[in-house]
Amino acid sequence: MAKTFLVVRATVADPGRRAAFDRWYRDEHLPQAMEVFRAEKGWRFWSETDPAIHQATYQFDDRAALDRAIAPDNFKPLIDEFDRNFPEVTRKREIFTLVDERDGSA
Repeated sequence: MAKTFLVVRATVADPGRRAAFDRWYRDEHLPQAMEVFRAEKGWRFWSETDPAIHQATYQFDDRAALDRAIAPDNFKPLIDEFDRNFPEVTRKREIFTLVDERDGSA
């Protein structure tokens, strides 16, 4: 089975909203999404090249697990909560399947 990832890229254009967004995502949204999705792992990133870009990545055992996680009954409440808290933040979602993995050892 190939690991599958849901990647959510958000643009927090207003610098004055970034600290509140970061706090909310860290303390509320990510833990809630991890529980609802039953993801294996979750990561958050802030871009070093564009400070407005936040990325969350969720790892699943395979595509079927990801599909269950983003079924409307699971996903829609998370989207609705996000929109209530940060309606001005735009998002793009993508799904990736791991096709190759290597470590740094020779």
